Amino acid sequence: MGISGPKIRGRKKKLRYEDITVVDQSLLKRAVGAAALGNAMEWFDFGVYAYIADTISEVFFPASVAPGVRLIGTFGAFTAAFLMRPLGGLVFGPLGDRIGRQKVLAVTMIMMAIGTLCIGLIPSYTSIGVWSPILLVLARMVQGFSTGGEYGGATTFIAEYSPDKRRGFMGSWLEFGTLSGYVLGASVVTGMKAWVPHETLLDWGWRIPFLVAGPLGIIGLYMRLKLEETPAFQKHAEEAEKRGRSGEPFWKMFTDYWPALLICVGLVLVFNVTDYMLLSYMPTYLSEQLHLDATHGLLLIIVVMVVMMLIILVGGRITDKVGRKPVMMAGCLGYLVLSWPLMLLVHDGGLVLTFLGLMGLGLLLLCFEVSMPAALPALFPTAIRYGALSIAFNISVSLFGGTTPLVMQALISSTGHDFWPAWYLMAAGAVGAVAVYFSRETANEPLWGSGPAVETEAEARKLVRESG
Repeated sequence: MGISGPKIRGRKKKLRYEDITVVDQSLLKRAVGAAALGNAMEWFDFGVYAYIADTISEVFFPASVAPGVRLIGTFGAFTAAFLMRPLGGLVFGPLGDRIGRQKVLAVTMIMMAIGTLCIGLIPSYTSIGVWSPILLVLARMVQGFSTGGEYGGATTFIAEYSPDKRRGFMGSWLEFGTLSGYVLGASVVTGMKAWVPHETLLDWGWRIPFLVAGPLGIIGLYMRLKLEETPAFQKHAEEAEKRGRSGEPFWKMFTDYWPALLICVGLVLVFNVTDYMLLSYMPTYLSEQLHLDATHGLLLIIVVMVVMMLIILVGGRITDKVGRKPVMMAGCLGYLVLSWPLMLLVHDGGLVLTFLGLMGLGLLLLCFEVSMPAALPALFPTAIRYGALSIAFNISVSLFGGTTPLVMQALISSTGHDFWPAWYLMAAGAVGAVAVYFSRETANEPLWGSGPAVETEAEARKLVRESG
């Protein structure tokens, strides 16, 4: 379609050696590690909240309220973070395009840790009454604001550091971090629910996972402060300084790049609806709707995520070979065709069939986990990449992805029908298929606005010779 910037229009361009970035492998490993750790911390925080939602509902809401209503209130606080994400994207994204990716990512890391730590320190409803859920919502809003600059910055950071031929593999490490955070959060909650008495869990035990965020945040902040700015941003900043301009005007993002913004919103919709449905809402669905023992339900999700972690890096390599579009389209069509039968397995099967249904949903989700970190940054040029990606990503997540647990619980509670997740996943698959169709394949191409990025000096010299 051409909207994500073909590297060459018309006649082949003669390359000079200075047009090519030879990636420093040690810096690349540090960049990927720091970005993945930040993502792991983010999703540890979000995962813990989702997995311990039933306990949180008892702590922060009065006992006189029906359990289903308390749970909706808890997911409402969960959703509050997503209402702040577009604002965070509006602030941190353009700031990252102006002052650099590394500085902004350090700020988002420490803000996320502070917000999570505060949740662990809030007194219960029995201690301070209505101020308890109010403070919970405020802490979640701090988390959401910081997260508004996290994913767009992390994907941009990894994409701009990666060689063109390995961008899919390197980007898949970011989602490896996501799954690591989820697994760690789910494991901590599962262990606590299995071995800590319920009264102790309600009294103080639930606070432990949130208090862990402090040390994790310090480690992540240290790693990000030690990083150097991406080569793509450094070159862009040098060229902008020569021209006497700091960057593109903010409004041009919407007037000149609106097709890419719309495609980004559609891709993020299918990615995040499916992500939050499986990894955040399914534990609650299994325990509240199917009355499966909470520990067993969490263990099933943990096993699914571990299997996904074993496959995800291989999937990233595959997208570098066959492209992002075929893999993403396979996931979209899979949700259109298989959501209903997979949810039948989850709903009506025994423990084994339930696991197979969840595993099927997880394998479909992998189609997006391995593709999106490389596909989304390639939609935009260097000058607006962080800002445009952060804004489009967070608008879509706030409207569709992050609201998934709340919407599902509300629909099921009000209608009594348990198959809303299947219909919701099918709708997301349809929207995603349209977005993938109108997107452009970018595997093995330079990022829009940048020259080629290679792994070795020999590759760079070869490109120069071949371009002449």
